[in-house]
Amino acid sequence: MPEGPSIVILKEELDAFKGKKVLEANGNSKIDIQSLINKKITDIKSWGKHLLICFDNMYLRIHLLMFGSYRINEKKDTTPRLSMKFKAGEINFYNCSIKLIPGDPDDTYKWETDVMSDQWNSKIAEKKLATLKKVKVCDVLLNQETFSGVGNIIKNEVLFRIKVHPESYVSALSPKKLKDLVKEAREYSWDFYKWKKKFELRKHWLIYRQKECPRCKIKTITEYMGKTNRLTCYCSNCQKLYSTIKK
Repeated sequence: MPEGPSIVILKEELDAFKGKKVLEANGNSKIDIQSLINKKITDIKSWGKHLLICFDNMYLRIHLLMFGSYRINEKKDTTPRLSMKFKAGEINFYNCSIKLIPGDPDDTYKWETDVMSDQWNSKIAEKKLATLKKVKVCDVLLNQETFSGVGNIIKNEVLFRIKVHPESYVSALSPKKLKDLVKEAREYSWDFYKWKKKFELRKHWLIYRQKECPRCKIKTITEYMGKTNRLTCYCSNCQKLYSTIKK
């Protein structure tokens, strides 16, 4: 599933279509595809893992899910979920969730929770964490209401950076560790973005899908963990377990 930084990159790739009119639209999506014809794209935004293609008084919300993909100015040999053609170029989406929503995204989305947004507000994330005391950090980092755009790779790498065991409880972390968690969620997301654009993300993974801890030189542990039951990689030596739940 693409994480927030990848969606920002997609948004940037589509910026050339802003101000362009949809001349043809088709696909197997259940939305009213024909209503897009002759509509002009007014803006393209992202929030977390959502791509938002805006028109006057409505917008497309596209979530690529686990196996979604897209092609710009080319096609795959399969029916697209949505295809939009313009005077110069086309956009094709496959195997994804698409909704056509009336109104303006600004009326719905809280940009300050998006780790990639210029409006990101760390204080809001810290306040939200104070209400999630009995939640494990491996789950809280994937909470899109708190860390919109953070996915499984970011989760693993952030926890390794701050030396926190993924099964630690939020309430067991010191105020400093909580601040570190919030700070690194944003900073690693932007590192992810930078590396992804250079096609070198994988070579910067420190713990995710790595066989050995680069700090301790011992075998890493890989488990499916937390309520989210997502793949989690960690070092049992340098990532401390904070397990005492505080009221």
